[in-house]
Amino acid sequence: MTDLHYLSAAEVLQAFNARELSPVEVFDAVSARADEVEPRINALLERNVQASRAEAVAAQERYANGSPRGVLDGLPIVAKEAHSIAGRPMRLGSVLTEGFVGPATHPVIERALDAGAIVHARTTTPEFSCSGFNHSALWGETRNPWNLEYSPGGSSGGSAAALASGTAYLATGSDIGGSIRIPASFCGVVGFKAPYGRVPTLPPRNLDTYVVHGALARTVADTALLHNVISGQHRVDHVSLPKVEIPTELGDVRGLKIALALTLGDFLVEDEVVANTRDFAEALRAAGAIVEQVEIPIRLADVQSAALAHFGGQMAPTLTSLVSKDDERLTPYTRMFLDWSIAEFERVGDYGGAQLEGQIHQTIAAGFAEYDALICPTIGALGFLSGEDYVDTRLTVAGRELEWYVMGCLTLPFNIASRYPVLSVPSGSASNGVPTGVQVVARPYCDVTAFHVGAAAERELGLTVAADWRPNL
Repeated sequence: MTDLHYLSAAEVLQAFNARELSPVEVFDAVSARADEVEPRINALLERNVQASRAEAVAAQERYANGSPRGVLDGLPIVAKEAHSIAGRPMRLGSVLTEGFVGPATHPVIERALDAGAIVHARTTTPEFSCSGFNHSALWGETRNPWNLEYSPGGSSGGSAAALASGTAYLATGSDIGGSIRIPASFCGVVGFKAPYGRVPTLPPRNLDTYVVHGALARTVADTALLHNVISGQHRVDHVSLPKVEIPTELGDVRGLKIALALTLGDFLVEDEVVANTRDFAEALRAAGAIVEQVEIPIRLADVQSAALAHFGGQMAPTLTSLVSKDDERLTPYTRMFLDWSIAEFERVGDYGGAQLEGQIHQTIAAGFAEYDALICPTIGALGFLSGEDYVDTRLTVAGRELEWYVMGCLTLPFNIASRYPVLSVPSGSASNGVPTGVQVVARPYCDVTAFHVGAAAERELGLTVAADWRPNL
């Protein structure tokens, strides 16, 4: 086999079980790929080739003995650095965190390791994972493999960039405002924002209803594979939910009613994104779904206010418990984010923010009450420039400047209305070479529906399974 590093996770695991490939062969291919592309991409941290290869040797012996450890045994994956590992560095993308170590191993990492995965690297994030781009003073710029002038998006940008560049088969991510879906869209991979509580996390962040953790992969089926490993109730997270198993046979949408929103309310969307979203809708019609266009009349200003107020009451205190918000070593964007969110929380208040969130949730629910799922763009913009923090400059979308560049993404409404499962699936590419994506939003807690819809569109569009659906590196 050629290009082992671009096989799907399912193909690799099948080949392991059939003794057609060994974990050592696969690890060596991925490691060589990382040596080749990482100087240009800068997505990976803490590579320990010797120790990881030793794990691959041990996995190879288990397969030879007919006793693999778990469903991911011997598979090289990467983990977002913000997913702590007990006793390992936890820098959170900041120069202010010298000496910080993980106090405990995150449930997502624990479960992946228990399933036999080889976490051969951890991945870059922006400072404190509070932005939708992926550079920091600590780790520098992580670049989008499809166009090195652009960011892979954040904050799980290192994970998505690794998948796109062929240095991992699966990756972990987290999402508080789009941090799984934004990089999945920009990097042409798949990312799942599970409904709140489905994937466990560590306290006290498990009580923040915007916060979810989840899986990224190059295909819908691979994303489901990792999601099935990491989801379900966990002893450390008392709000975690029972597992809903995603089936291996996916893509039957015959007769499903799907709502198509080419934007959400007054969110701005570029024409190229609209065109690719229409193609996605046509793919679902070809698969037998009933697709009808709808309007979801939420207001961008309400989403921005509700989100900033929430971050001011939840995320800002977390950060300021670690560092001073006035420390000049913080990146300009982190300082701006803290100032804006704290000010909005003080202006709106906890109850005022909850009222806004309730209105947004009701508008979304009413918008596709008669449908099984909703599809809409993941991001309205055509990319974020690499290294740009949009503090002194503004992002332009569809000819208009945005006060806060994050609102060039259509992701935040589904952190506010966090019980919706949302799968971001590639929809095509823009003229600059940066991929575009569509969010598949199922009814609250109907995770399986999101995967069926995503798999049907993936099959009909043929993007993620095409030999040329990969960056030219």
